[in-house]
Amino acid sequence: MTHPGGELTATLRTIERSAGGLATASVARMEDTLPWFRELPADQRSWVMLVAQAGVRSLVTWLRSGGAGGSEELADEVFEAAPRALARSISLPQTVALVQVTIDLVEEHVPRLAAPGQEAALREGVLRFSREVAFSAARVYARAAESRGAWDARLQAMLVDALLRGDSSDVVASRAAALGWTDAPPVAVVVGRSPGGEANAVLHTVARAARRIGADVIGGVHGDRLVVVVGGALDPLATATKLLASFGDGPVVVGPAAPSLDEAAESARAALAAFRAAPAWPDAPRPVLADDLLPERALAGDAEARRMLRHDVFAVLLRTGGELLETLDAFYAAGGVLESAARALFVHPNTVRYRLRRIADVTGLSPFQPRDAFGLRIALTIGRLDPTPTAHHPPG
Repeated sequence: MTHPGGELTATLRTIERSAGGLATASVARMEDTLPWFRELPADQRSWVMLVAQAGVRSLVTWLRSGGAGGSEELADEVFEAAPRALARSISLPQTVALVQVTIDLVEEHVPRLAAPGQEAALREGVLRFSREVAFSAARVYARAAESRGAWDARLQAMLVDALLRGDSSDVVASRAAALGWTDAPPVAVVVGRSPGGEANAVLHTVARAARRIGADVIGGVHGDRLVVVVGGALDPLATATKLLASFGDGPVVVGPAAPSLDEAAESARAALAAFRAAPAWPDAPRPVLADDLLPERALAGDAEARRMLRHDVFAVLLRTGGELLETLDAFYAAGGVLESAARALFVHPNTVRYRLRRIADVTGLSPFQPRDAFGLRIALTIGRLDPTPTAHHPPG
């Protein structure tokens, strides 16, 4: 600085005496020129007054030291005057606007504040000080964002843990509310491998990708797995496709859609079970629906997958009267040769063809498609191993 602080002694005393008036005038101008400032609650406007007063005091200290204080010290002096909550209420651009108003006001008062002959030195000092304060503000907001990001990551992980454990809906709802979750339906859970690195960075990448497609997400990194809860996506599979870049290598599984977050525990359970079973289907699409992995899940010991195959496939075939099951058994015994199955059943091949199409209609699985045929065979095996009151052969 061209003028050491000692040469501004008289000027600095004048600024110190005027500190309160300058801060008050700055806040008054903020109310006149910044519409959003007038809409702040009274307590937040009072915090800004504290910051303005601290800023004027810091200007004096900074000028007295000849500008020796760096932006780190200024951050402590200026912005510690207000609670950290202020950084969550006012954005960084708004903070810069507030600082600019205060600096402009001080500049306007330079002729009154500066001792004779010191006007240029004071004006130069104020300009340099405003630059340091701008750096200080950026540093404060960066620290606040880092702290908030770490806290959000922990809170998201706790929420995902609650879903995976099947905790009560009250626990899930309270943690979701703290994260600002809108609970837009439907809600689905997506599980894949984490790309590695810090959990905060991984979740930031997921959140940024979700914002681009208009979806709400909550995520958690659990060991080498990345679990993402997606809300407001009418087609969860399509949404997961757009989030693939956020996951590491390997399968990505989408659980069934649920109407709300507090009912998404089943989606999470299904997605995790399917993720564990996914290596058994090396050619599975990516992403893949958890329900498309029912055969592998059942073989891996997933009781819910066994129940679904028994109830939604085997029992459905039984309720048709048994001829569909008989036809399916004959078709498999014949190695998938329709004419051979027809001869074994003493029916026309067109009858067999009709029944096989009927099986596809009632179960959603076509005996002519290798993947569906695998699911049908697993369902038949489970249905016969785990009989239930609704899954037994009719008499006769």
